[in-house]
Amino acid sequence: MKRINFYLRLLLLAVLLLNFKQNILAADINLEIYTPFTKVSVSPGSTVNYKLDVINNGDQTIKENINLTNIPRSWTYTLTASGLNINQIAVLGKEKKTLDLKVEVPFQVRKGYYTFYAKLGDRVSLPLTINVTTAGSNETELTCDQKNMEGTSKSNFNFNAVLKNKTPNKQNYALMATPPKGWTVLIKPNHKQATSTEVDANGTKNISYEIKAPYNVKAGTYKIPVKAISGSTSAEMELEVVITGTYEMSFTTPTGLLSAKTTAGEEKKIELRVKNAGSTKLKDIELTASKPKNWEVTFDISKIESLEPGSSATIYATIKADKKAIPGDYITNIKAKTAETNHELSFRIMVKTPMLMGWLGIIIILAAIGGVYFLVRKFGRR
Repeated sequence: MKRINFYLRLLLLAVLLLNFKQNILAADINLEIYTPFTKVSVSPGSTVNYKLDVINNGDQTIKENINLTNIPRSWTYTLTASGLNINQIAVLGKEKKTLDLKVEVPFQVRKGYYTFYAKLGDRVSLPLTINVTTAGSNETELTCDQKNMEGTSKSNFNFNAVLKNKTPNKQNYALMATPPKGWTVLIKPNHKQATSTEVDANGTKNISYEIKAPYNVKAGTYKIPVKAISGSTSAEMELEVVITGTYEMSFTTPTGLLSAKTTAGEEKKIELRVKNAGSTKLKDIELTASKPKNWEVTFDISKIESLEPGSSATIYATIKADKKAIPGDYITNIKAKTAETNHELSFRIMVKTPMLMGWLGIIIILAAIGGVYFLVRKFGRR
């Protein structure tokens, strides 16, 4: 009897162990980790991003710890979902959850294959292999998201760059720029003007380049090479500035004097000078005048067809005062204009009494004095 009970207990234990093993196998079959790219090749200093799908093929919710194993000590990784670091995951039956795995390969690393595992609990794992194609890097990167800017000669061009030291050692970089003649470049690591800067191993430094064009620069495209050089490594790039040109003119007399004298009814010839003070050709420069009533203003040239940057043209304006104008100051406005710009002069004309009228007045006064004298002499005797 005792022997029968022993065999019954042994049989029951075997059945329980079999069921437990089947449950474990079922859980293993129901749960899996998937990513499409399990073997990649990169260079030192690279970052590898994976999308890991945790799939539950069964009907019951499964909850397991998840981590990475066998990853080299100097490497770093993050396992996240919805911006949170993940250490454990629960997946409903017939569903999947996606995790973001980011693995950072250090710069100081040997060439070769590195295999590590994304592991769920103690039973399910996915091998991932990274092939480091070269030994530790000796590179430097100088990059800028916006290498091209456009504006006039008066614009300030500010480029924001990033200097990245991809070597395993701290580097002291000399910072240089080679602009065209007349241009200025201010180099500012971390917003402070300097000609050199230190960058830690596998570190970065923000570099800004403030570029100013000469005042009289012509429209066109200009290249500005910039460099960062240390004793063992260097990087360079080319910035580009497009000058669209400025429209500006200077309009005055050769002496700068903006006044003259004349008499009623007479003409006054005035020399005027128009100069292209911008960096773009001026076309169809028209000359107009706003004058007092009954005055006349004429130009020997009423339109200048074109004027190159830095060039000037001479025009003569003839101003004729009204013949009935009384003595005093009169303002005549003369404007030079194009479709893009204009300049106006306010010219003051002083009208004097004509000399003939002056002498006539003196004669009349003298005649009056003589008449009075004659009358006094004549009637004074009586």
